[in-house]
Amino acid sequence: MRLGLNLGYWGAGNDADNLELAKEAERLGFAVVWAAEAYGSDAPTVLAWVAAHTSTIDVGSAIFQIPARTPAMAAMTAATLDTLSGGRFRMGLGVSGPQVSEGWHGVRFDKPLARTREYVDIVKSALRREKLRYEGKHYTLPLPDGPGKALTLTVHPVREQIPVYLAAVGPKNLELAGEIADGWLAVFYSAEFASESLAQVAAGRAKVGKTLEGFDVVPTAPLVVGEDWKAAADAVRPYASLYVGGMGSREKNFYNNLACRMGFEAQAAEVQDKFLAKDYQGAMAALPVEFLDATSLLGPVERIADGMQALAGAGVTTLTVSPMHFDLDLNVAALRAAAEALDKSGVA
Repeated sequence: MRLGLNLGYWGAGNDADNLELAKEAERLGFAVVWAAEAYGSDAPTVLAWVAAHTSTIDVGSAIFQIPARTPAMAAMTAATLDTLSGGRFRMGLGVSGPQVSEGWHGVRFDKPLARTREYVDIVKSALRREKLRYEGKHYTLPLPDGPGKALTLTVHPVREQIPVYLAAVGPKNLELAGEIADGWLAVFYSAEFASESLAQVAAGRAKVGKTLEGFDVVPTAPLVVGEDWKAAADAVRPYASLYVGGMGSREKNFYNNLACRMGFEAQAAEVQDKFLAKDYQGAMAALPVEFLDATSLLGPVERIADGMQALAGAGVTTLTVSPMHFDLDLNVAALRAAAEALDKSGVA
């Protein structure tokens, strides 16, 4: 199992700190650093900046939003980042959610699985530098009865195949990730619940005659180092309550549904009720510490090492950490503690 770093969103006053964390992760031998996008900073610009200040660590999108750019544009960006970084780019893709897709990008959140399948087909075709022709239900290239012509990507990526990851939460999307992607970007990954999720990924792999061998399972785990793991869990509450309570509408919140499938149905409903009523403190308090502990790395190095060992045993191949100390020096120390814990765990 390798380590990764998730920087989250850029532009929240943490830009200089994030760059220092990326450089520290490279010094510690981390495999990859990921950047996210929602409706603020975009991931490609951040990754180009990080790649320019590093030399060995991979840079990955977690994620590029599918409604934000055409598949051809995604392929252009991937090829450019792979070239600029010297072959260090990993492309994570995801459909985002209805509120961002329709409210920010003006793209209907319609048939996300079928749209994702076609999108990835086109991206891969473009990156293979084939003349881009596609006839699908959601994408047609070139457009018929017009001046468009089938074109070939002019940039040569460094690698013949840029790895494609899907962010997936629901069962059908997990199966799709196994079928069409090289890896899965997971959130709120629990060693105890992993077998159910991995079975769905494995079903997708089986559809194309493959196993989980060589498939990269990449959860992001909040990381808070300290002697008292329950106190450390409190630092994760703002992030977790936002996702479980407010990342989406009451009718469609993939993360709330995941918490329910993990056995926290009543608590997830309470978190959502309080969050949507703008009782943010109440929403944070309603999160059970058991959920936070199952999906985070909390406490002293030895306890974190035990958690890493459990995650490796539950199929994780790249463990991405997200330090949540909200202080550069403490976050750097947390990354060093994670590297130490990985050594102690014996799963590197």
